[in-house]
Amino acid sequence: MNGSLRIAYKLLVNDRGKFSALLIGITFAVFLMVQMTSMFAGILDRSSAMVTNIGASIWVMDPAVNNASSTIPVPDYLLDALRSMEGVRFAVPLYTGGALVKLKDGTYQPVSILGLDDTSLFGRPKLEKGNIQDLFGENAFLVVHDAEYSKLGNPDVGTEFELNDHRGIIVGVADVASNGLFGVPTLYTTYNRAIQYVPTTRFTTSFVLVEPKSPQAIAGIKQQVAGLGYIALTKDEFNQRIADFYKYQTGVGTNILMMTIISFIVGLSISGQTFYTFILENLDKFGALKAIGARGRVLVGMILFQATFTALTGYGLGVGLCAVLISLVRLRIPDYAALITYGNLTLAFGMVLLIAAISSYIGVRRVLRIEPFEIFRG
Repeated sequence: MNGSLRIAYKLLVNDRGKFSALLIGITFAVFLMVQMTSMFAGILDRSSAMVTNIGASIWVMDPAVNNASSTIPVPDYLLDALRSMEGVRFAVPLYTGGALVKLKDGTYQPVSILGLDDTSLFGRPKLEKGNIQDLFGENAFLVVHDAEYSKLGNPDVGTEFELNDHRGIIVGVADVASNGLFGVPTLYTTYNRAIQYVPTTRFTTSFVLVEPKSPQAIAGIKQQVAGLGYIALTKDEFNQRIADFYKYQTGVGTNILMMTIISFIVGLSISGQTFYTFILENLDKFGALKAIGARGRVLVGMILFQATFTALTGYGLGVGLCAVLISLVRLRIPDYAALITYGNLTLAFGMVLLIAAISSYIGVRRVLRIEPFEIFRG
């Protein structure tokens, strides 16, 4: 069998034109599949950035909320009710909203405002510069040092700005685990300052963040919250709810799915047609092998080896090309959202194997039907 695989390898690579065409087709298909799914994975990761960065175990909200950016404020009594529930260690309010800040040069920049509990500052980010205690000072804000940081003029500690005719001052530069999706800088402040500076509705609490006394208490907390007409989700459940919103209730998921399917069809059509042409041009060699005693399973093994070798080589080249492109783009566009995950790689790998299987099937059918006397008679 090793000798037959060696022959199959030489037959494959000696025809450089066909081999190159096979590699290009599969590489291009893998590149498109990984690129499209990586963009989608990046969008989903960025869409739940606030949930990841705050890190609360349980998020209590209105049942109609389906993503972190479209909040429905809840009444103040809900916070008091949660604090009195059995199994709750503590509960704090969180304000989220958008605002327009005026920079020193007179330009305006949209920002996202997060208001943390005034007492505990639960959910506060890690600081690169400044002291977290300074956030209790007058007009104090933290700025997140992410891809959107430069839109605020690269502010440092002590930088001033205006927000709805209120003076604001940067007291710290923060680092967060995940960047936002919508391309606006993020400012942290205290809850009461946020609702004072930013126009709000009658209710001001966007979410109530809850820490249970133990993991076993989560089920009971959910049941009690449901009895009040609201919903309590764990961090993972909220992330999944956000992901489902972008997958099924926006055009993002459908567009990415269509592009992935098109990429698969492109790769299959190019590799299948080229591989079949390759088999036709080498029928005499397969017929000669069959004439000297090579069994059908040996010929099938040779074709499977050729298709698998080409598919895996193209897979590696496609993934490598995609990784290089994403790295280069991030050097120029820091907020580029593409993210290669194990799920992306597994999906692309499965599709490549399917391409190899279909291409092999086409070749196997043609080779098994050949009769040696037809080759020698010609």
